[in-house]
Amino acid sequence: MLTYDREAAVAHLRQADPILARVIDSVGPFALEPRGGPFPALAMAIFFQQLAGPAARAIMKRVLDLLNTDEARFFTPEAFLAAADEDLRTAGLSRQKLSYLRDLADKFASGQLQEDEFAALGDEEVIGRVSSVKGIGRWTAEMFLIFSLGRPDVLPVDDLGVRRGFQLTYGLDGLASPEQMRAIAEPWRPFRSVGTWYMWRSLGVALPEEGR
Repeated sequence: MLTYDREAAVAHLRQADPILARVIDSVGPFALEPRGGPFPALAMAIFFQQLAGPAARAIMKRVLDLLNTDEARFFTPEAFLAAADEDLRTAGLSRQKLSYLRDLADKFASGQLQEDEFAALGDEEVIGRVSSVKGIGRWTAEMFLIFSLGRPDVLPVDDLGVRRGFQLTYGLDGLASPEQMRAIAEPWRPFRSVGTWYMWRSLGVALPEEGR
């Protein structure tokens, strides 16, 4: 669930940034709905890395079938660790992604990462914790903060879609730099996640969570 009031966030952005207010009018209501627990969310992020949505979903479905579960129930870390490498590779996982998912499952199964620990951590602490997993970097951790933990004030300055949204919305000569994005979004605080959502939506493209 969101950790903030969506109507208060949108009202703040409208007042703080007249240009963004026009985007809000064009795009419509803020409709982000966080979903999925930490382990499933991070596992799905790995499945979808560097693959088109349909291809990633097909591989994930084969893995879920192999483990006798589905997307709604997902698999446990222990079930994934118990599966044979050969079977997981046959389902379509690359060696690299298999190693990433094994590391993620091992960290949750061993207690190095815990489902209920993230609520008490600050954003940068969460990023540091999940970035300890092979294959998970800052961008994936920021998507986890926005779309799974429902954090209000995340600005993913390395996201190409967000950079393009800033460029078009604010009439920049090229893709927005991190410095430009931080300066423009400063009045959005403490709801930069919501402004980010509107930057994605301003392009009319699928959001990261919609591919999963």
